[in-house]
Amino acid sequence: MRFKDIIGNEDAIRSLKSMAESGKIAHAMLFHEDDGSGALPLALAYIQRLNCSNPQDGDSCGECPSCRKISRLTAPDLHFVFPVNKGSKSNVDKPTSDNYLPYWRQLVLDNPYFREADLQEALGLEDRNGIIAVQEAKSLMAKLSLTAVEDAYKSVIMYLPENMNAEAANKLLKSIEEPTDGTIFILITHAPEKVMQTIASRCRALRVMPLSTEDQQRLHPASEAEKEYFELFSKTLSAAFSRNLLESLNCAEEMEALGSKEKQKGFCIFVAACLRKIYVIRQAKMLVGEHKRQIEALARLAPGEESVIRQAAEKMSAKTCLQLLSTLDSMVEQINRNVSTKILFVDFTNRVFVALR
Repeated sequence: MRFKDIIGNEDAIRSLKSMAESGKIAHAMLFHEDDGSGALPLALAYIQRLNCSNPQDGDSCGECPSCRKISRLTAPDLHFVFPVNKGSKSNVDKPTSDNYLPYWRQLVLDNPYFREADLQEALGLEDRNGIIAVQEAKSLMAKLSLTAVEDAYKSVIMYLPENMNAEAANKLLKSIEEPTDGTIFILITHAPEKVMQTIASRCRALRVMPLSTEDQQRLHPASEAEKEYFELFSKTLSAAFSRNLLESLNCAEEMEALGSKEKQKGFCIFVAACLRKIYVIRQAKMLVGEHKRQIEALARLAPGEESVIRQAAEKMSAKTCLQLLSTLDSMVEQINRNVSTKILFVDFTNRVFVALR
């Protein structure tokens, strides 16, 4: 992966090129992206540039042995950490990322702009929560204690550090805070507020901007699950608009019937994204002319959802959007803790019903 292959994020590319050219390399960085926005290819392009033996115009050459190995994700000094669990593709009781590395590589090579749900599916973890546990930290520390195989940086890309438990974080803290010479960490998060502060505070932050609407549609065509989520969310809004309490409760039952915890959490995350779009459209209503168009563009409305989002923005206050976003965030945590999903979804639909009275 080269910088020239990255979609958008010109500011982030300039910043990383400048670091590479100046030699002022941050030992740990925290890339904050919206799900599927390209932080991973950006991290790979940066690492490839740092290790390239013949850089050109601020970018890697793409042809030297180091570039070829990194582009194939087989460089011996490039390590990947991502949330795992025992699943259908691994029967190991306490797995690490190494147990799933072939599936990870194939996923990244097929589409480096993949989303969390794609990773869950690729690893066979649809019904389990992936975590970064202490056995992962021990495995990584053992690797980093060895001398670099090649004359290159030892690099760690950690995907979703917000899924790292406290024991693993404490084990890795010293390595992230004071890594050995020639070692760099890049952490990619979708929820920086959930990354342990002791870890986040040791990293230089970089915001990876969302993809354009056109690029999102090209790289992430709506899945069947997303179509189901949007239809259910639309029905929930329609029930509230028409003051049909029975239909609202039926929607709650459909939410519970989604089945697996991962699908239920996926629904919550999808609805949260819809609410952010509603919030943006709502805020744009207070503006006129070019400013209004610029703000509305930030909503990145996909085909087929515009009428629903705009109708909701007419009736839902900005305060309500923020309250419901907070509720959804809490719901994801409570689903992880096995709280009754029937109670959670009935409460959510009731909140929507009351908010739109």
